[in-house]
Amino acid sequence: MASEYSSRSEVFRSRWGMLLAMLGMAVGTGNIWRFPRIAASNGGGSFLVAWVVFLLAWSVPLLLLEFGMGKGTRSGPVGAFVKTLGPGFAWMGAWIAFVATAIMFYYSVVMGWTIRFFVGTITGDVPGATPSAFWDAFHSTSGALLTHVIAISLGVFVVSRGVRGIEAAAKVLIPSLLVLIIVLAFRALTLPGAELGLAFLFTPDWGALGDYRIWLEALTQNAWDTGAGWGLVVTYAVYMRAREDTALNAFVIGFGNNSISLMAGIIVLCTIFSVMPEAASEIVGASNEGLTFIWVPQLFALIPGGRFFQALFFLALVFAAWTSLVAMIELASRVLMDLGLPRGRAIVFVGLAGLLFGVPSALRLGFFQNQDWVWGVGLMLSGFFFAFAVLRYGVTKWRETFINHKDSDIHIGAWWDWAIRFVAVQALVLFGWFLWSARGQDFTTTWTLFSSYNVGSVLIQFAVVVAILIALNRRLAASVLSSDINKVK
Repeated sequence: MASEYSSRSEVFRSRWGMLLAMLGMAVGTGNIWRFPRIAASNGGGSFLVAWVVFLLAWSVPLLLLEFGMGKGTRSGPVGAFVKTLGPGFAWMGAWIAFVATAIMFYYSVVMGWTIRFFVGTITGDVPGATPSAFWDAFHSTSGALLTHVIAISLGVFVVSRGVRGIEAAAKVLIPSLLVLIIVLAFRALTLPGAELGLAFLFTPDWGALGDYRIWLEALTQNAWDTGAGWGLVVTYAVYMRAREDTALNAFVIGFGNNSISLMAGIIVLCTIFSVMPEAASEIVGASNEGLTFIWVPQLFALIPGGRFFQALFFLALVFAAWTSLVAMIELASRVLMDLGLPRGRAIVFVGLAGLLFGVPSALRLGFFQNQDWVWGVGLMLSGFFFAFAVLRYGVTKWRETFINHKDSDIHIGAWWDWAIRFVAVQALVLFGWFLWSARGQDFTTTWTLFSSYNVGSVLIQFAVVVAILIALNRRLAASVLSSDINKVK
């Protein structure tokens, strides 16, 4: 199947191009604005220990799974589940696709914020008198709506160029991002007092590892910043060349992605401990938006050449957000193509949907926070569905069919079989922990649809989406199978 697909459809031209596109998919704002905050809030070095453990226990096993599934079935999440588990499970693949698409709706808003702060840094509007005033005057306004439109347009532009366009963009954006991150990390390391930040980040308190919350936060961060379990790797793996390896690629993406997170941690924490050590606890305790759009400008304002390095920081965020947004748009478009829609029409439909459904998050920060919370929890179910697919198919049979093949550079052993079983357990535990931590004092008060952080909002939205997808299951499966037959003809 793979060789036949490669001969008549788009594929990545080279492994280098594919790896850069995959790395662009994985590296996003979660690496640069979320990782430093989570690492600092959970003990620094102690968190790193747990974080590395879950890179191997969550991210790499799921990346291997998705690489094999996408390359083996040559379909997005819906088609992949139909082809591996049967027509009755189309709704599970659709759930995975929907969650990633729902994240896309507000992720373009985040990219828009980074664009505005980059431009504001160039023009001198940021930091201005008070960065918080600039942020408060920008989010939830027509300005945020405009940058959302710009962001979704940039993402659609790349995807409209096809797989070769995605590859070409990655070859420019990812090396540029790496250069920016390295320059910023070097600058942070040369600041007086930077060694305090390094000590905090890399010195573990082994006793603190007895706190279960550090482990859960480390697992959460891996789920967020590698893209494992999102369905994005499945989508890009569709375009792998027939004789391309899967195992080595998964390790490269996992470790490459987390290396960028680590450098982002060095940038932020060394800068904090150098220029504002007295406010370190307040800074790392801020929200993602607060850390990035309020505190970062204040930090850079206190170092020599701060405006220049601040511009590099926000440009890096733009590039990171852009490459991840491209992957989300491609995933949604791939699903529609698998259902029989021509590529051009699929991209137009996804672009318009992203434009429309991103409006509420652009105009109301509370709605953005609600969607970020709800579909962040939804990713846990996506990871569980992937693990369920393998367990139902047979873990050893899956590994031998989809991962270990004659062109593999690395042979994956039986450890992966147990790792996938553990992934299923991790997903359920994390899902339960998220809901338990948001339960509130009075359970009846949690049943509001769009509150920022509660149980009811998650369960209501989940129930609606699952009900719709199950109702559409037969039609989804039939469309995928019909489209596949037409491709063969």
